[in-house]
Amino acid sequence: QVQLVESGGGLVQPGGSLRLSCAASGFTLDYYAIGWFRQAPGKGREGVSCISSSDGSTYYADSVKGRFTISGDNAKNTVYVQMNSLKPEDTAVYYCAAILGDCTTEPGTFEIWGQGTQVTVSS
Repeated sequence: QVQLVESGGGLVQPGGSLRLSCAASGFTLDYYAIGWFRQAPGKGREGVSCISSSDGSTYYADSVKGRFTISGDNAKNTVYVQMNSLKPEDTAVYYCAAILGDCTTEPGTFEIWGQGTQVTVSS
């Protein structure tokens, strides 16, 4: 079964850190790009970060540049996003998604989606 499973979400205080994981099964990430998206209540799905397996190139939304770092471990078929200096406005459900080829910023182009993990930043 082809699937992505996110983990690592939770409640954290402002300024804190979390690391989200996106584990793939049923397919190899070698030829895919993995994107992280988030959706806050009442808002659309926003592209946060992406990494392309072909050349390791990465993308970050302006809102997370300098705070989030995306990385991949092909041996574990897993992609991570390290989130530091978290802010209340980072609160959202975070999803990972896979697209064959290179990164894009359009959620509609991604073919495989995880179920999401909740991140709440609050004191």
